[in-house]
This record gives sequence, C-alpha cells and structure tokens, in this order.
Amino acid sequence: MKLSIIGAGTMGTTCARNAAKLANVQAAGVCDLIKERAERCAELCGTTAYTDIDEMIAKEQPEVAVVCLPTYLHKNAVLKLAEHGIHVICEKPIAMNEDDAREMQEACVKHGVRFFIGHVVRFFPNYRDALARVRRGEIGEPGIAHLKRYSAYPTGYDGWYRDQGKSGGVIVDLMIHDIDFARALFGEVKSVYASINRSESMDYAQVTMEFTNGRIANLTGYWGYPGPFTTQYEIAGDQGIIQFDSNDVRSLDVKLQKQGTEAGASVPVPSSPANHDPYYYELKHFLECITTGSEPIVTAEDARKALAVALAAEQSAKLRKPVELEVAP
Repeated sequence: MKLSIIGAGTMGTTCARNAAKLANVQAAGVCDLIKERAERCAELCGTTAYTDIDEMIAKEQPEVAVVCLPTYLHKNAVLKLAEHGIHVICEKPIAMNEDDAREMQEACVKHGVRFFIGHVVRFFPNYRDALARVRRGEIGEPGIAHLKRYSAYPTGYDGWYRDQGKSGGVIVDLMIHDIDFARALFGEVKSVYASINRSESMDYAQVTMEFTNGRIANLTGYWGYPGPFTTQYEIAGDQGIIQFDSNDVRSLDVKLQKQGTEAGASVPVPSSPANHDPYYYELKHFLECITTGSEPIVTAEDARKALAVALAAEQSAKLRKPVELEVAP
C-alpha cells in the first residue's frame, strides 16, 4: 500500500519511523511547507520530500495518506485527499468544530474512501487492558472513573498550540484522549461540567462527565506541568478497582474484593514489553481495516462525539454551569 505523510513535525516523524517498519507498505512522499523538515522525515522511510501537496499526490499517487498537521488545517487536507480518492488517517482531534467534522466524514463517504482518526490511547497496552477487564466484568459493575493527563506546555511550529483558535486548548487537544477513553468505558455522555485555569504558563482543566447510564468520569488535563509527562486513571466498580500511574513501575494494579471479611488481594499485572510503540499498532490496525474492509476499534464518529464533549466542556467553563449534550434516541 502506497502511503503518504502530510506534516513532518513530531507526529509525522513518528509515522515515518513506523511506516518504515511495516511490511507491505511503501512510503509515497512526505509533504511539509518547511523543506528541511520534509527531507528529514522522508529520509526515515526512504521516500521523496515535497513542499506542495498537489505535486506529491500527482507524482506519488498514494492509496492512503496520514494527516499530521495542526488541528486547524485538518479539514482542508482531508477534503482534498477524499476528492482524489485517497484513504485518510488523520491525527486527533478530528477538527476544530462539529460542522467541519461532519463535512469531512460526509466527503469521505461521498468519495468512497475510509476515514480514521488517531485516538492512540485506545492502542496503549495499559488502557486497552483496563478497558478489556471492565468489559469482562472483572471489577463488577463500573460506576466512576478518574482520568488525568499532565504535560509540559507544547510548543509546535509558530507556537500554534497557544492559539486556542488553532489548537482548541488543553481540553480539545490533550484531554480529548481521556474523553474518548471515558466514552469507550461508559457510553454516551449526558452532560458535562468544567472549570479551566489559563495563563501564559499553564492551561489546566477539570471536567466532570455524566453518562446516560448514570456513570461518572472526572477528568483532569494540564498543559504546563513541571514534571514528566504523566497519565493516571482509576476505574471503580462494585467488585473492585483498576488503577494506573505512568510514574509507577507497575503497569497495572487490580484490587478485587473477596467474600466475607478477608482482606482483598493486591494483584499487580505487568504488561509485556512491546515490540513497537502504540502509534505503530494504531497505523497497522487502520491499514488492515482498509485492506479487509473491517471496522476500526475507534471510529471517526467516536472522534466527532469526543470533540462534541470537549467543546461542551469549554462552553460549560465559560458559562460556569453544566451543559447538556444531544443524545440520539
């Protein structure tokens, strides 16, 4: 499969490294406005660098393209690729607003191409394992989750992350990972309540999601964190709890209640060292979906709904009150 990469920043570089490792994938051009970045990225996967997307499409004739551009540039790139009949893998978040997201989805359907959004947390072993355990009923009936994600303030080319009109801010860009994961855990969202503290050095948000089934998720997102990149979660059911902290040497900690008065046992569940990073498995999965016609574990519709929750949270913070979401009957 001939694969092009659009955008040669951090995510484009990650994609190039992983594309080079995949069997039956031929890199078919890397495009970036900055020639030097395009060349460095193209060298990683043995292909040609371009600074013009139309030239790359005309010369390389890719079957699939990975969009690794800043969020505000997603829509135009996706529409162009769809018009050329090219399958699209796009970095999260899907778009800056729901109307753009729907237009992108509809364009891909119209032109008969597949459309995937890179919510990569679904491919992280500790998150994937926790979700599987919850679905198997290992902690009984789940009721509440606490999810946290802390990061240094991202820079990005031209500092676009600091422009909320281009990145959406910490909720839309960073916390959306946990919004998507919470939806995978608990289903459709009924309402959100949020508070945000923003300054030149930080963007800190707390969001409470109430689901249609009565379950609750409390999320924290923090740009400007002075420590290492940190993710944490705690998922509580009526028969036990699952905990994870990326700073802990244990990859997963499951505590199950026992019958009677006997104290519950602590069962550390280490994950096996992965041969590749989660972005490799995400890319491999999406390409397999194109080849086989199967559905991905995270869909473009999942991505649009996660965006809707993130935008409702931003609105809640401004209004200082809960915001209801539309839920299809």
